[in-house]
Amino acid sequence: MTMPRPYIPHAPGARIDTSAFQGDWRDDLRIWWREIDKVLLVLVLALMAIGTAGVAAASPASANRLSTSAVALDDLMFFKQHIVWQILGLGAMFGASILSRDNARRAGILLAGAMLFMLCLVPLIGFERNGATRWIDLGFSFQPSEFLKPAFAIALAWILSWRLRDPGLPVLAAVTGLMAIVAALLMLQPNLGDTLLFGGVWFVLVLLSGVSVQRLSLLVGAGVAVLTMAYFFYENARYRIDSFLGGGTAFDQVDLAQRTLIAGGWTGSGLWLGTRKMSLPEAHTDYIFSVIGEEFGLIVCALIVLLYLAILLRVLIRMVDEENLFVLLASAGLVTQVGGQAFINILVNLQLFPSKGMTLPLISYGGSSTIAVCLSIGLLLAMTRRNPYLKRETPGLRAIFGSRESTGKEKRA
Repeated sequence: MTMPRPYIPHAPGARIDTSAFQGDWRDDLRIWWREIDKVLLVLVLALMAIGTAGVAAASPASANRLSTSAVALDDLMFFKQHIVWQILGLGAMFGASILSRDNARRAGILLAGAMLFMLCLVPLIGFERNGATRWIDLGFSFQPSEFLKPAFAIALAWILSWRLRDPGLPVLAAVTGLMAIVAALLMLQPNLGDTLLFGGVWFVLVLLSGVSVQRLSLLVGAGVAVLTMAYFFYENARYRIDSFLGGGTAFDQVDLAQRTLIAGGWTGSGLWLGTRKMSLPEAHTDYIFSVIGEEFGLIVCALIVLLYLAILLRVLIRMVDEENLFVLLASAGLVTQVGGQAFINILVNLQLFPSKGMTLPLISYGGSSTIAVCLSIGLLLAMTRRNPYLKRETPGLRAIFGSRESTGKEKRA
């Protein structure tokens, strides 16, 4: 009778051949391509392509407006620079999307700490542009608040996810305190638009984390009180709100943007054939949506809105069965940040919201803003990566709303 050979472990210090378990970069790339949300990626690239055409249309207007008798800017200067920023942004996007969820979390937390420190330096060493001090000169203009946006969403999601380990931890107080610090630093610049955007991300994540309605109502009431104080003590905010409510004049930026938007009708006047854009300030950044409306038509504007809605819906569909609370909250925060900024910008161009000096994500020209938005999308792609061969059995996002509905029924009973 032949006895089976016993297992003999390797002697201490002996080398074990692990080459069979080590994959090369091609294997990592195949795994990334298999797990990445290709639909979300296509939607994002479609918006970036439209943005390239939009900046090409707006570049002559901005170059002409910023030219002087001594220096005449090239009509396509902003378009050429935008291509460079988009290439860098794509590098940041694909680099972030390759990260695992744990590494994306670590990178987001480290970035949040670094950008919060840089935000503290802005009032001290920042330089002024268009009446606001939001940039730091590092050999190039750098806006810390843009890079804080994706990091803020991940940091809040990380803190709120602590509740799963210990429900007694004061996570609500922690995230509210962080929100207050960020809001105070932003208002020193001053930057009311980004303050509202950060507040929106905070609200969505706190709501999804399962905080009681009573406590959330108190926090919302405090937020409304702070906004009311901003109206009375923050002159720029009061001017913009009064101008918006009063209808403005034909010389206001928002009114010019709305007139430019509808000037091209449904099909537009054609590339470089628009005329109203020439009198529009910040045509390549804040009001690029109006330039697209004049030159490419309202149909393309409607397509842009549909693409943003498709991105929001796609992320929600991806998160329906997600069992990891951190991933769910981080994805929700990132898509809220991108979607919220997009719709604020669009509403400003439609004269339905006071001017906020906020770019249109993935479309507007920008240095820090372009790379930061692409980084946000890259982190979102990393969070939504899934093995297509694994089935989810947990209720995920549906459990949050389902539990609230059942709790409400029990209270009514």
